[in-house]
Amino acid sequence: MDPASQDINLNSPNKGLLSDSMTDVPVDTGTTRTTIPEGLTEAEEEELRSELTKVEEEIVTLRQVLAAKERHCGELKRKLGLTPLDGLKQNLTKSWHDVQVSNAYVKTSEKLGEWNEKVTQSDLYKKTQETLSQAGQKTSAALSNVGSAISRKFGDMRNSATFKSFEDRVGTIKSKVVGGRENDSDNLPSPTGSSDKPLQDHAPF
Repeated sequence: MDPASQDINLNSPNKGLLSDSMTDVPVDTGTTRTTIPEGLTEAEEEELRSELTKVEEEIVTLRQVLAAKERHCGELKRKLGLTPLDGLKQNLTKSWHDVQVSNAYVKTSEKLGEWNEKVTQSDLYKKTQETLSQAGQKTSAALSNVGSAISRKFGDMRNSATFKSFEDRVGTIKSKVVGGRENDSDNLPSPTGSSDKPLQDHAPF
């Protein structure tokens, strides 16, 4: 059986002994050097690697300091009674303020102002505005004419013979209804009796 395919048995008396086929496997001890980049000397490479190690250590230190500062900030907010929502509002306000004072925002605002001025001063914009104004005036005049025509038509209709005849009929019906009610009220029996004769006293037995 191939020794390389045998299972490793920790209880075997041969533990700790490597086969010949495993002794040739290279072991990375961390000292393996990469090839020097083209254009760099060995001294420059060592200097860059040293600086890289220093920067990485500084990053780790800064992360630790930042974590401690964040914990301290959280404790202060908790003592002041500030909620995460308050912090979010403050961050949004600060972010919006930073955007407003940024060069990009200022330049964009100035550019939009220039474009707006150019558009409002252009002949096409002025013609369009005049056209819309004239259309609005014509619409108002048309609506006013329609209202006047309706009022005039209604007045003519009231003065017509048909409408007057209709009013006369309504007045006649109304007078009959009111007169009938008055006659009915006159014919109602008197609460004191059915005749005007006084009531006779009953003689005692």
